[in-house]
Amino acid sequence: MSMWTFLGRPECILCLSSTLGVMAFLSNNQLPRLNQSHLTPLWLLTRRVGLKVKDSQFTLEGFPFRIISGAIDYFRVPRQNWRQSLRKMQACGFNTLTTHIPWNLHEPTMGRFQFIENMDLVAFITMASETGLWVILCPGPYIGGDIDLGGLPSWLLKDPKMKLRTTYKGFTKAMNRYFNNLIPRIAQLQYNKGGPIIAVQVENEYGSYYMDKKYMEYVKTALVSRGIDELLMTADDGVSLRKGHLQNVLATVRMKNINKETYEDFKFIQGRSPILMTVYTTNSFDTWGALRQLGDPQMLMKDVREIFNLGFSLNFYMFQGGTNFGLIGGAQSAEGYTPVVTSYDYCALITENGDYTPEYQEFQRFFHSVTDFSPLTRPKATLTFAYQPLTLLYYMTLWEVLPYLVKTTKSSRPLSMEQLTVNGRSGQSFGYILYETTIFNGGLLTSRGHIQDRAQVFLDKDYVGLLDRSNKELLLYKDLTKKTQTLRILVENQGRLTSGQDMNKERKGLTGDIYLDKSPLRPFKIYSLEMGNVFIQREFPKYWKTATSPVMGPAFFLSHLKAGDPPQDTFIQVKDWGKGVIAINGRSLGRYWNIGPQETIFVPGSWLHPGVNTIIMFEELKGGVKIHFTSRAHLGH
Repeated sequence: MSMWTFLGRPECILCLSSTLGVMAFLSNNQLPRLNQSHLTPLWLLTRRVGLKVKDSQFTLEGFPFRIISGAIDYFRVPRQNWRQSLRKMQACGFNTLTTHIPWNLHEPTMGRFQFIENMDLVAFITMASETGLWVILCPGPYIGGDIDLGGLPSWLLKDPKMKLRTTYKGFTKAMNRYFNNLIPRIAQLQYNKGGPIIAVQVENEYGSYYMDKKYMEYVKTALVSRGIDELLMTADDGVSLRKGHLQNVLATVRMKNINKETYEDFKFIQGRSPILMTVYTTNSFDTWGALRQLGDPQMLMKDVREIFNLGFSLNFYMFQGGTNFGLIGGAQSAEGYTPVVTSYDYCALITENGDYTPEYQEFQRFFHSVTDFSPLTRPKATLTFAYQPLTLLYYMTLWEVLPYLVKTTKSSRPLSMEQLTVNGRSGQSFGYILYETTIFNGGLLTSRGHIQDRAQVFLDKDYVGLLDRSNKELLLYKDLTKKTQTLRILVENQGRLTSGQDMNKERKGLTGDIYLDKSPLRPFKIYSLEMGNVFIQREFPKYWKTATSPVMGPAFFLSHLKAGDPPQDTFIQVKDWGKGVIAINGRSLGRYWNIGPQETIFVPGSWLHPGVNTIIMFEELKGGVKIHFTSRAHLGH
């Protein structure tokens, strides 16, 4: 039987889209060259009716269809690894990719958009199609995803009256400009236009936020009016299902807080309908200073078998978690403020660097046993390499670098990161901010809660203590040999909250006055230390000194890694270092911190080149004299 005839048979059941590879071939208007005189082109047969809801099941082209989706966020995986990750997903037995679109990374400064290199969303979706995967797209504007401000750009908070995720005019104006640039790019990739996108999620878990009853309808209209016409979905946890749903939009649920009432809510909202577990997860992300989150593989497989037995569809979060490259990780506030680590491994089915896990093997066996599905050949396991330690390191203190930072701000009062005029007046999103002022006496330095999140305090170049969210006072002793001293406060943005109504308050740096013996300090010189790619790629002064013994921070360190051809993935093992940021060849790998649980930083081989590679580290506390490498991730216990 030819596949052309097979697709036309009404008794054909597409439980896992048996013809997925063929249909993927047809995406993006790549039509087969067929003899039209005796055979109907396949694209005409398969592009009439997209993903629909019929009673308690999904249908695709009118045939029953079960969504078996896995989540990969393209911005957390190097572009050169996208295709391999997608092939591993398809080979495991998944038929659909779910991916989230981060507004803050696509519009990092107001009105300037990025859709190239690792932010080339269209290329990622096209690769998914070529691999044989359908796509569920989550364009936001808020996506959550445990990234800074849930993917909303920090420059929104320049407006002191900003109300995120509402119909507040300042928010909707910015959202509409973003959608005007984003939606035309993805609308062309929808199913009914020959692309792989079969569904689009409206916002994300709004039921737990719910600050504006009109907001979700506004976002839906913004999507539809710009050409989104595939199946629309909402996604909420169980207790927030009713608040987050929209009329005539499919409600889906994350596997959290689900109970008998959840299913009653489903029935009340949309009658008899298919159930999609939008977020079925192994466990959770890791946060600095806490034990590592580990899933239970046996319980995991038990749940998935039950999901299948009940006839549900699922989205596995995450199939590959990847890495919070740069400093994009956010923070949660469920048990106090806790920032997310750099690795987003998430106990996913393939590791941060794309290697297979035992759980992957289990899922592959299970999916292949319950579906009639022909996978691609499974790609070979990812190779990693432990380079020799680097023993020749150079350093320069932050105080030596400061004169070369031309972008400084003078202000009578402290300004938060978001209020700075840097980055085209969009403010500062990530990294550190340094405040300098002159004091004439010692006394009690008091933040009154205006420090977000963690501040090291220096008198001239000498470290005197730490102020943070819990420690709000510090006694300063005057140096009697000096008439004045320079008070320096180095504040780090450890990640804005990723969810909750408190996101509206998430301005970073000094968010108000700081006092010395009850008097507000004035004036300030402010340095923006964003630590992103642009900052790291700057021309540093050529006054590097050789590090022969541990160096007290804050300081920059320079070393060189020699790689072979082709370079291979590796991990930097940050033992004997304190806390800071690592970059290689001008690209920020992320944050490290000796309080754990994460002990290694992933270095993609695709970010290296044969020969000499430049490593720059910014160390806050105490730098080591070696940089160690390992072939395995150490993410804690």
